[in-house]
Amino acid sequence: MMTMEAARILWISRLRLLPPNRLISSRLTPCRCYINAPRGPNGAPRTRLLPPAAVHCSPLTSISSAAPGRCSLTNIIRGPVYTSYIQSSGVSCPPPRTLTYPGGSRSIRTTSRLNVLLPPHIWLVIKPLQKLFAIILGRSLRNWWKSLPPNKRQLFKESVRRNKWKLTVGAGVLGFVVLLFYFTNLEETPITGRSRLLVFRKEDYNLLTSVEYESLMEEFKDVLLPAEDERYRLVQRIVQHLIACNQDLPEVSRLQCTVHIVDKPEVINAYVLPNGQVFVFTGMLNAVADINQLTFILGHELAHAILEHTAEKASVSHFLDFLLLISLAMIWAICPRDSLAVVGQWIHSRLREYLFERPYSRTLEAEADKVGLQLAAKACVDVRASSVFWKQMELMDTLVGAPRVPEWLSTHPSHENRAEHLDRLIPKAVKLRESCDCPDLPPVDPRLVFEMSMKQMLQKHRDSENREISGAIGHHRVDDGVALTAVAKGA
Repeated sequence: MMTMEAARILWISRLRLLPPNRLISSRLTPCRCYINAPRGPNGAPRTRLLPPAAVHCSPLTSISSAAPGRCSLTNIIRGPVYTSYIQSSGVSCPPPRTLTYPGGSRSIRTTSRLNVLLPPHIWLVIKPLQKLFAIILGRSLRNWWKSLPPNKRQLFKESVRRNKWKLTVGAGVLGFVVLLFYFTNLEETPITGRSRLLVFRKEDYNLLTSVEYESLMEEFKDVLLPAEDERYRLVQRIVQHLIACNQDLPEVSRLQCTVHIVDKPEVINAYVLPNGQVFVFTGMLNAVADINQLTFILGHELAHAILEHTAEKASVSHFLDFLLLISLAMIWAICPRDSLAVVGQWIHSRLREYLFERPYSRTLEAEADKVGLQLAAKACVDVRASSVFWKQMELMDTLVGAPRVPEWLSTHPSHENRAEHLDRLIPKAVKLRESCDCPDLPPVDPRLVFEMSMKQMLQKHRDSENREISGAIGHHRVDDGVALTAVAKGA
């Protein structure tokens, strides 16, 4: 009963966020229009918002921009109840006044970087060889130590004690070289200003990205939607709109995006390769409630690309591999048997994964949420819908009975924590949106709509449970009465 009520309330909440025709509709009704004013001294078009009462946009009529005071919406994206001001290619974005972000403006400053000695695809080959070298080295040291007679073992220990200062200086020099390499490859992340290790650049991944892209195109060649499909055109316009409204960011202006829609309704996913290839699954299009949510999701994926998270994760992973070679070799040198060394190596890899790699991945996901929200705010969408999406995903997991994985075991934050994180960022995103001369937000907050729907669902569930309990008690009483009467008559 709970599952049916939850499914019904999810449908009701999405119905309130959507017109009856869902995300894609032939009845396209814009709620606000931008008009082109005369060009400024630098040749750039000036844009201003025309009040809703001054322009009447017919649902099926494309308004021409030839005459002054008219708006050009030749390719209009349907506006839901909570309107998303997605503009077509003929309409300019409201220019941001200054390049400011929540928490103040940040200058993108980087330290002088060393050239990459080897490209990433070579490091991918070296990585297993490094591990094999550490295993062979540790095992050889163990066998060598076992083969030594007791007197030579004692002499070796005394030699180590005599030269402990030389060994300490050598270890210190090696540590200094590692620290020097680390600090000379630090830089600030664009937009957020977070300090990070970046050995590789996005350009260093051209070969690997091309191979991955060709593999994906071969895998999805039979399920890619054509460019004439409405869903393809919708996603393409949203991506173009996001890029056009964030041209003040050099990382965005250099990004050349190509959209691919994969027709797999069972897959709720979207991602952007470092070279700008956008892949969106139809399951994601079905999961979002409106264009505001879809714009935020695409902004999140674009943030991964412009922040070079792929290159950052690879840089940190290779640096960590190098540091952990010593501990891996020590495991194989200390363990008396190979079987114990294998167990120790497995524990070693699990500790690395759960204590560092997965928390680091969750940090990058949270950063992409933050930057994606800023990109969406500058695109003048309703940023309040971003947290609603993750609340809907949490409700959907509850409906289908998906197992709840603890966050510390996952590479992504939990849906609940992501929604709470976005709710904390939304006030600053709203201020950023206002600084870009965007239209006013709709008066109804989609978060309140979702919460009210959830309260109604819980109340109906309680009422239905009470009715079922009352009916069950009455049914048992009648049955008991019939049984007692039959017994009395039989007696």
